[in-house]
Amino acid sequence: MKIAVIGGTGLIGSRVVGILNAHGHEAVPHSTSTGVDLLTGEGLAEALTDAAVVVNLTKPRTFDDASPAFFRTTMGNLLTAAEAAGVGHAVVLSIVGADRVPGSVYYRAKVLQEDLLKAGPVPYSIVRATQFFEFIETVMSWTSDEHAVRLPAVLMQPIAADDVARAVADVSVGVPLRGTLDIAGPEVFALDELGRITLAARGDHRAVVTDDGAGLYAAASGDALVAGEGAVIAGTTYREWLAR
Repeated sequence: MKIAVIGGTGLIGSRVVGILNAHGHEAVPHSTSTGVDLLTGEGLAEALTDAAVVVNLTKPRTFDDASPAFFRTTMGNLLTAAEAAGVGHAVVLSIVGADRVPGSVYYRAKVLQEDLLKAGPVPYSIVRATQFFEFIETVMSWTSDEHAVRLPAVLMQPIAADDVARAVADVSVGVPLRGTLDIAGPEVFALDELGRITLAARGDHRAVVTDDGAGLYAAASGDALVAGEGAVIAGTTYREWLAR
């Protein structure tokens, strides 16, 4: 089948396209670099022509107060174009615990995106993933200097991008879930512990200072970012991924 992957040149999107094409589908990557802009709608009608499925992997440039407007506009444009093109299945990648972190404007915006999809005219599937292994060092960089890395002790259950891509690809070729699938890695860590593991693996001798007010994930508490019952648990561990 023909599958339009919006955000198909990014970390997850490029992997999804590769998996789908390797299994005989016609997965086409779309992004602003290929002339498709979900914010303006430019190129969207052409991208969805003859597509049976559209996968939306786009995200805003920043995780701040502009996020709700981004998702409201992009989902509106996508659903309008998908309905007009007769697309039978819309898939969105979201975040495990998005509805359990009300203190984060970005997480509230992701819930808005989900709600717009659920209320829309196109049969849908939502895949919620935990934080990607590939983003841990970026998260650390937000609250670090040459001497130390400050991280909260919030619990999370990170997952490899390859495992996320496989789950998204599998869902996209199936019957619309009209619901949500959670996916997560096999281990739960405190974020400050993840920081120490990462620094040790990289030969970085900076200290990790536990600071429950530091960074984006300070807004989460308890097990908000940990997958619940019924989640699909991927096999790749963090240390295995670090060792690659």
